[in-house]
Amino acid sequence: MSSSPQHAPSASDKDARLAQLTEWLVSLDLVDVASLRPASADASFRRYFRLDVVPALRDKLGDTLIAMDAPPERENVPAFIHVDGLLRDAGVTVPAIVARNVEAGFLLLSDLGTTTYLQRLDVDNAPFMYSDAIDALIKFQMTSQAGVLPEFDRAFVLRELNLFPEWFIERHLGARLNDIQRAQLDKVFEAITANVLAQQQVYMHRDFHSRNLMFLDQGNPGVLDFQDAVYGPVTYDLASLLRDAYIQWDEEFVLDWVVRYWQSAKQVGLPVNPDIDAFYRDFEYMALQRHLKILGIFCRLNYRDGKSHYLGDLPTVIDYVRKTANRYTELKPLLRLLDALEDKAPQVGYTF
Repeated sequence: MSSSPQHAPSASDKDARLAQLTEWLVSLDLVDVASLRPASADASFRRYFRLDVVPALRDKLGDTLIAMDAPPERENVPAFIHVDGLLRDAGVTVPAIVARNVEAGFLLLSDLGTTTYLQRLDVDNAPFMYSDAIDALIKFQMTSQAGVLPEFDRAFVLRELNLFPEWFIERHLGARLNDIQRAQLDKVFEAITANVLAQQQVYMHRDFHSRNLMFLDQGNPGVLDFQDAVYGPVTYDLASLLRDAYIQWDEEFVLDWVVRYWQSAKQVGLPVNPDIDAFYRDFEYMALQRHLKILGIFCRLNYRDGKSHYLGDLPTVIDYVRKTANRYTELKPLLRLLDALEDKAPQVGYTF
C-alpha cells in the first residue's frame, strides 16, 4: 500500500507495456509466452503475470515463473531488488530473481505459489502460521542496520497520517473539519507520532500481512511486496500482521501473540520495550497510525484509482481505530470526532 501521489496509467499505457514485456520475455527463451496469464492484483501500479517454464528448464526453474511489470516512473525496481537481497540474506523466503531489465521495470521471479495466508488462515491453523510468520519477521529484524533503508521519520509518519483527513474524512465522508476539530485531530496525531518516533528502530517491511505472505510447505512463509521497506519502529510489522486490515482476531489471541513475539524478541536481543504493558501500548499506537493511513489509502484507491473493492475492508479498519482510541485517554478525541462525523453515540470503555 504505497502512498505515492501518481495517477493510474491508462489502458493504452498498460497495453504498450504488456507488448514490451512480452518482447523481453520472448528474448529470454525461458518461458512459454503464450501461457501468460494474470497472477495477482496489486494496490500499486505493479502487475504480475504467471508463465509456464519451457519444458527443458522445469527441473531447474520449477513449472512456473512470475513476470513483474513495474513502470519505472511509478515503481522502484532497484528497491525491490535491494530488499529482496536483504530478506534473502536474513534467511527469509522471497522470490529469486531469475532475470531482470531494470531500465524497463521488468523482473522475472521464482513462483511462491498461489496460496496466501489470507486464503488459508483459520482458528485451527493460525497459531502455527503466525508462529512461522513471527520467526521470519524476527530473522529480518535481527539483521537491521541504520543507513541501509530509508528512515521512517517524523515527516514520513505525518504524511501517512494526513491521508486520513484528506481521503477518508473529506473525500469519503464528504465532511469538513472545523478549526477546533482539526486542532483536536492534530493533537491526536502528535500523541501517535511521539510514541512511534520514541520506539527503537529495525528493518520494517511495511506491509507484512496476510495478503503478502504465501503459505509454503517448506520455508514458510514466502514474503512478497517488500519494496517499500524502511528503517522504523520495532512494532510496525507486528501490528501489520496481527491487526491485519483483511482478517480480524479476538483481542485475547492478538495479546497472546504480541507477548510471544515480545518474549522471543527479547531473547535474541531485539530492542523491544522491556515492559510488556508499555510494549503493548507501543504496538497499539503503531497499529493506529497504520490504520489511519489505511483508511486514507483504501478511499484513495477507490476514488482516484477505481479500485472499489478496498472499501469493503473499511469497517474492519474503522473498528480497530475505534477500539484503540477508546482505550487511551489522549486518543479519545479521535473517537469523539468519528462519532460526530459518523453520527454515532459515544461508547463506554476502559482506559490504560
